[in-house]
Amino acid sequence: MERAQEPAVTGRPPAAALELLVHGVGGTTPEKMLNDPRTVRITGDDTAAVFRRADDVDADHAGTATGGPRDRPVPEAYVWCNLTSGNGTRALWLLLLPFMVVNLAHWMRPAARERTRAVRLYGLLVRLAGLTLTVLLVAAACEVALDLTAWQCAGTSSCAGRHSWLGFLSPAVRDGGWWTTPGRRLALAAVVPTALTALLWYLSHRTWRAYESQEPPNGRPEPEDVLGHTALGRPGFWYGRRLVARLRAAHTAAGLLTVAAAVGTAAARQDRAPGGPALLDVLGRLLEAALAAGAVATVWVVCRRGRSERRLDRALDAHLVRRLPLAALVLLALTLVYAGWHRPGWESDGRLPGDTTFGAITLLQGALVIALAVVASVLYRRSARAPEGRAALRGLGGPAVATLACALGGVMSGGVSQRVSDWLDGTGTSLPGPPVLLTWQASVIPVLLIVLLVLGGLLGRSAWRLTRAERVAVARDYGAEPGDPAHTQRIARARALATLTDRAPLLVAVTAATTLLLGAGALVGAFATGRTPGRAAEGAHAFVRGAAETGQAIGSWLIGLGFILFVTWGRRAYKDASARRTIGILWDVGTFWPRAAHPFSPPCYAERAVPDLTWRMATWTRATGGRLVISGHSQGSVLAAAAAWQLTAADRKRVALLTYGSPIERLYGRWFPAHFGPAALSALHEDIDCWRNLYRLTDPIGGPVRLSGDSCGPEVDRPPLADPLAYGRTEDHPLPAPVLGHSDYQADPAFAEERELLLARLRPEVPVQRAQAGEPERPRAGVAEAEGDRSASG
Repeated sequence: MERAQEPAVTGRPPAAALELLVHGVGGTTPEKMLNDPRTVRITGDDTAAVFRRADDVDADHAGTATGGPRDRPVPEAYVWCNLTSGNGTRALWLLLLPFMVVNLAHWMRPAARERTRAVRLYGLLVRLAGLTLTVLLVAAACEVALDLTAWQCAGTSSCAGRHSWLGFLSPAVRDGGWWTTPGRRLALAAVVPTALTALLWYLSHRTWRAYESQEPPNGRPEPEDVLGHTALGRPGFWYGRRLVARLRAAHTAAGLLTVAAAVGTAAARQDRAPGGPALLDVLGRLLEAALAAGAVATVWVVCRRGRSERRLDRALDAHLVRRLPLAALVLLALTLVYAGWHRPGWESDGRLPGDTTFGAITLLQGALVIALAVVASVLYRRSARAPEGRAALRGLGGPAVATLACALGGVMSGGVSQRVSDWLDGTGTSLPGPPVLLTWQASVIPVLLIVLLVLGGLLGRSAWRLTRAERVAVARDYGAEPGDPAHTQRIARARALATLTDRAPLLVAVTAATTLLLGAGALVGAFATGRTPGRAAEGAHAFVRGAAETGQAIGSWLIGLGFILFVTWGRRAYKDASARRTIGILWDVGTFWPRAAHPFSPPCYAERAVPDLTWRMATWTRATGGRLVISGHSQGSVLAAAAAWQLTAADRKRVALLTYGSPIERLYGRWFPAHFGPAALSALHEDIDCWRNLYRLTDPIGGPVRLSGDSCGPEVDRPPLADPLAYGRTEDHPLPAPVLGHSDYQADPAFAEERELLLARLRPEVPVQRAQAGEPERPRAGVAEAEGDRSASG
C-alpha cells in the first residue's frame, strides 16, 4: 500500500520552536536565565511567571524575530523562586521543620502496582505520626507556659520575686489577687499554647488558599492504565485542597484539646482529692469524657480519608472543617471556666504530670515507626518491579525519615523546656524543672553526636581514598601526564566529594537507628528511676556517676544551644537576603511534595509550579503547533518531569525533555521509588517524544537517570560531561577553566548540541488542507501520530 501523501501547506510561516527554561534550587533572575538585561513578563504574577527577551515577545508565529532570521528556538524562562524564598517571613518556616520531614516520609513508600491495603495503611501510619508531632509541639508549649511558668515559678515566692512580671500571679502578693489561685494561673497561661495553635491554623489556611487552590488543567490527562506506573500524572495529584482542609481541622482540634487536657487534668486531680467538692468532681469527669470523645473524633478524621488523586476533588467537607475546631474551642473555653473556679486550699506543688504525657507521646511514636517499618518491608518485598537495589535503605527510607522527624520534634520540645527552666530558675535549686524524660533525652544527645562524628570520620577517610584513586582517572581522562598535581588534586577532590551524596542512605540509617535506640533507653531510664540521670547514678561507681552528670550537663547545654541557633538562624534570615536564599534551597528540596501527612508543614510549591508549566506547555503547543523543549536544571528538572506527566498524549508527543544536573533518579528515584522509580521513569521516557540528560562526575546533586534508549538515541544519558572543559590552557580555552560542578551547564557546548538534536527530532503540527468555504479549519494530530497511522496502513 502506498504511503498517504502529506497535505500541502502553502502560505504559512514556519512553525515556531520554544525552549522553556526552568531554574533549579536557590532561584535566579529572568535576566540571568535569558542572558539579556531586557526581559518582559509574558504571563504570571509577582510570585511565579514566564519571561521572554524583549525582542522575542512576538516571535511565536513568525519564522524570523525582530532583528533578522532565527536559527535557534525562542527561549522562555519560568521563574518560581519566590514560591519558596520570596520574603523574610518564610524564614520562620524553619520552626515547621519536623512537620515537613514527616510529610516527606509519606512519599517515600516502596513502589506498589495498585492501591492495596498495605499502601493505605502506610499512609495512615504516617498521618498518625504527624498528628503526634502536633500534640508534641503544643504539649511543649503547655509545659513552658503552664507548668514551668504558671505552676512552678509563679507558685514559688523566690522565683516569682526574681521575675517582676509574674508578681501579680504569686500567692505571696499582699491580700491575694484574683489570678493567684493555681487554676486561674493555668487558665491565663493557656493563652500561649492556644495562640500557637491559632497561628499554625492561620499560616496553614493562608498558604492553603494560595497553593492548594491552584487547579491543574481540566480533564483527565491520561487513562489509568497508561499512567499506572506513577501517580504524578493523575488529575488530582497536585490538587490536595480537600485533604489539607480536613487535616488542618483535625490538627487544630488536636492542639486545642491538648491545651484543654493540660489545664483540665490539673484541676480534676485536685477535685478528686479527699474532701474535694462533689459538684466540681462530677463536672471534671464530664469534661474529661468530652475531651476523650473529641480526641477519638479527631483521630477518626485523620484515619478516615487519605488523598484523592484519580479525580479532581473540589469538595471541601465544610461542615467538618468548621465544626470540629469550633467544638474543640468550646471544650477549651468550658475547661478554662472549670479550672478557674475558686478552690480553697489549692496550692501548686511539684510539677504537672508532664512525664506521663511526654512518655505516652514518645512510646506511641516509637510504636508507629516500628509498624511503619513492617508495612514498608512488606511493600518492598511485594513490589512487582523492585528498583534493582537502588531504593534507599531497601524501602525503609520512610520509617527512617519519620524517626528523624519525631527526634527533631523531641529536640525542639526539650530545648525550649530546658532553656526556659534555666532562665526562670536561675541557680536551678528552687524549681522541680522540666519532666524527667526530657532531661534523659537531652543526656543521650552527646552519645548520638559521638556516633555521628565517628561516621563522619569514616566517610571522610573514604572520600580521601577515593580522591587518590580519582587522580589516576583524571590524568587518564584528560591525557595529562604528568600534568599539574595541584590541579589534578582539585578535580579529583571535586569528584570524590560529589560521591558523598550517594552515602546519604547510610547517614540516615545510622542516625535513625541510633536515635531510636537512645530514645528507647531514655524512656526506660526515665520511668524506671523517676529521677534525672545524675540523681539516678548517685549510688553507682564514681565513673558512672561522673559520666551521667557530664552527659546531663552537656546534653542540656547542647539542646538549648541548638534551639537558640535554630531561632537565631531564622531571625538572621528574616533580615539577610543571602541567608534567606540558603533557607529557600532547603524548602526547594523539602517542600516539593503535597501536604499529605501534616497540614502545618510548609506549603507545596509544586502545586502552583506544576499547573503553571502544564498550562503553558499545553496552551502554547495547541496555539502554535510548534516544537517545545522544556529544559530543566536541578530541581527544575523534577518540576519539568512532573509537568510532562500532566500533559495529554497529543501534547506530550510534541514536547522534548532536556534535563541537566538532575536529581530525578539519584535522589528522587532512590528516596521516592513509588513515584520516580525505574517503572515511572521508563513510562515517562516512552510517553514523551524524546528525553536527554546531562550530568557531570563533579556534580554532587545531578546524576544519570539510568534508562536504556529508544529511537531517540542509544540511551537517555549522555556520557559524563568534562569538568573542567579543558585541563590546562588550550586554543579554545586560553585561560584556566574552572570546575563548575552543579552550575553553568549551558556553558558546555554539549548543551546546545543536545538541544538542537531534540528540536530536529520534534516535528511541528501539520494542519489539514483548507476546508470548504464557510467551514472551520481543524488542526490534525502531531506528525509523529500521523506517521504512526501511515506506517500501520502501509
